[in-house]
Amino acid sequence: MDRWAGSRIVPGVCLRECKPARRRVWRNRRNTTLVLLAVGLTLIPVIMILYQITARGIATMDWEFLTSSMPFSFRREGGGFLNGLVGTAIMVGLASAISIPLGILAAVYIVEYGKRNWLAKLIRFFSDVMAGVPSVFVGLFVYTALVIQFGFGALMGAASLAIIMLPIIVRSTEEMLKLVPHELKDASYALGAAKWQTIMRVILPSAAPGISTGVMLAVGRAAGETAPLILTALGSYQLTAKLWGAPMSSLTLAIFDGARNPFAAGQARAWAGALELLIIVLVFTVVARVVASRSRISR
Repeated sequence: MDRWAGSRIVPGVCLRECKPARRRVWRNRRNTTLVLLAVGLTLIPVIMILYQITARGIATMDWEFLTSSMPFSFRREGGGFLNGLVGTAIMVGLASAISIPLGILAAVYIVEYGKRNWLAKLIRFFSDVMAGVPSVFVGLFVYTALVIQFGFGALMGAASLAIIMLPIIVRSTEEMLKLVPHELKDASYALGAAKWQTIMRVILPSAAPGISTGVMLAVGRAAGETAPLILTALGSYQLTAKLWGAPMSSLTLAIFDGARNPFAAGQARAWAGALELLIIVLVFTVVARVVASRSRISR
C-alpha cells in the first residue's frame, strides 16, 4: 500500500478506469478491421472488372481503332469506334451545356432564394423523383416528344442525357452550397456586397470543388448510358456530325452492338470500346479532382 500510495495510484481505481479504456481500444480495432474488410470486399469486383476490360481491350486498341469507324460487317477485322467517340463527345457536350447551367441555377435558387418556397420544394421533389427514374423511361419520353416529330439524331440523344444529368447536378450542387459557412456570407454582406455578388464571388467559388465533383459524376453517368440513346440517337456505322435528321452513334451503342454479335472481331472491338470509355471517364474524373484541389489551395 505504501508503494501504491507513493506513486499516487490506487489499485482499485486503476482497474475500474483501465477496463473501459481497454474495451474502447478493442472496439476501435474491431471496427477498423470490419471497415477494412468491407473496403476489401468492395474493391474485389471493381478490380476484377478493371482487369477484364484492360486485359481484353488492350489487345485491340491500336491507332487504327482510334482513328477509324466501324466496318459494315461484324465479321471483318480492324476498324474502330471513331464514329462512337465523336458521337459521345457531341451528345454529352450538348447535354452538359444544357444541364450544368440549369442545374447550378436551380440549386442556387433552392438554397439562397427559395428556402421553404413552394417552387423550391417542387424542384427538389422532381429532382428526387427523376434521379430514381430508369433511363429507358427518359428515352421513351424523348422518343414520343421529339423523335416521332423530327426523327433520330444527336439533339434527341443530348436531350435525353440532359434530363438524366439534371437531377444529379441539382441535388449534388444543393448539398455543396449548404456546406458553405454562414460566416463567409455574413462577411460579404458586411463589406457591402449585394446578394448576387456574394453568390458569384463567395458562395460558388467556395463550393466549386464539390460542384465539379457532382458535375463529373453526372457526365460519367451520361457517357455510360445506352438505353435512352437506342430510342433517340439510334446509332450509325458512319461518322457524322449532323445534329438532327440523321442517326448518330456513341461509344455505348457501339459497345452494345459489338458485344451482342456472335463474331470474335465485333466482340474484340466491343472490349476495346469499353476500355476507351473507361479511360475517358477516368481522365475526366482526375481532371476534376486536380481542378478542385487547385481551387481549394488558391483560396
